[in-house]
Order: sequence, then structure tokens, then C-alpha cells
Amino acid sequence: MPTFRTGGRIVATVLTLTVLTAPAACSKDDATQASPAELLAKAKSTMDTTTSVHFVLSSSDVPGGGSRLIGGEGVAARPPAFQGRLDVLINGGKVSIDIISVGGQVYAKLPFSAGFQKADPKTLGLRDPALLIDPRTGLSRLVADLRNPKAAGEARIDGEVVAQIDGDVDGQLVKNTLTSADPATPVKVKAYVAKDSGELRRAVLTGPFFIKGKDSTFTLVLDRYGEKVAISAPPVA
Repeated sequence: MPTFRTGGRIVATVLTLTVLTAPAACSKDDATQASPAELLAKAKSTMDTTTSVHFVLSSSDVPGGGSRLIGGEGVAARPPAFQGRLDVLINGGKVSIDIISVGGQVYAKLPFSAGFQKADPKTLGLRDPALLIDPRTGLSRLVADLRNPKAAGEARIDGEVVAQIDGDVDGQLVKNTLTSADPATPVKVKAYVAKDSGELRRAVLTGPFFIKGKDSTFTLVLDRYGEKVAISAPPVA
């Protein structure tokens, strides 16, 4: 191997400076890192195109009085349909109601009832749960219209990496989807979106849902996107 004696120190210095000043190569993950707005748009698109989604709803800091939705579990499907159980606080007592919704008609089976009856969900403090995945007034609309979305780190839900995105959403939109006692007040939202699939896995909403000036929290956990489900109207007792 030839030896370069003359100017060897200069050559070494130049090579060192070249290495130190060369721009660092971006990793594939850095180059393809989606912004909060892009992740939210993907979450909306994913929910708007799925045929069904399973969800579990829970709540905290719910004041007593009147009829208030506090929890439940079920499947919302497309065309608009729902089957599951919703928990309602009625005059301080928790009541679990079996609900089926098909074609815009809601059927409810109250405790100790012999069967399903046609029901107006508003009388139970609810709205049609089949509309949860409606592109215009459902959960995906809240996600898409999240204001000032900011990345808030990552987490794991059932072993899946999700990105947490914080922001707020117009109170009127929340009233159209769930409920609100003060639509003029924005609702704080924490959205957890799966980085690979774009599926919204969890949504935590905090705002004046039941009493103006008093915050309560709803937490929606979503999974089983696109499962085949068959929901039909029940026989009416």
C-alpha cells in the first residue's frame, strides 16, 4: 500500500472535516413521519370507509339528575345500524338498556321488560348510536375538525403503537355526536391513532356535557374495524 508522507496531515484533516460536516442521512421513519393533521385525516378516512367498528364507552365526573349517558358497549355498522348496551344514569341510578338501531329506528329493551319497544332516544338522554360512524356528524368528524392539533407522544394500546394528538373541538359538533350542555364551549380531545393502520383506537373528550361550567369526561375505545356483522330490527313486544 503506498504511503503518502507529504501533506499527510492535511489530507487527514480534510477527510475528518468532510465526515463531520456531511449532512446526516434521514432515517426512513423520520422521512415518513406523519404530522398530527395527516394522522387525523387518515383516521377519518379509515373510519369513514370501514363497514363496522366495536366500541366501549366509559365516563367520569358525571353529575346526578336527569337522564345521562354514562357508558356502554356495542357495534356501529354501515348502512347505519347499531346493536349493543348503553348505560344511563336516571335520577342517580344506573340503568343498562339493550339498544338496536336499524334504518333510523331505535329499539330499546328496558330492565324487566319483556322485549324491545320502539323508542325515542332523546327521552333516554341519548342520540341514535348508529350515527357514531356517520361521516358528517359522527366521531370521525370530531377527529377531522380537531383544532390546534399537537403531537403528545406515543403509547401502546393492546400492544399497538399509537400516536397521541391533543386539541379541542367545537362544542356544537360534540353536541351533534354525543351531548353538550354548553355548545359554545370547546371540548378538549385526546385522540390516539394507530400509526400503521390509521385506526382511531381511543378518544378522550372533556367538557361541559351535562351541566354548563362543570366538566365531565367521555372515553371511547374502538377496535374490531371491518368485522362482518348482521343487525336487524327485533320483534316488538
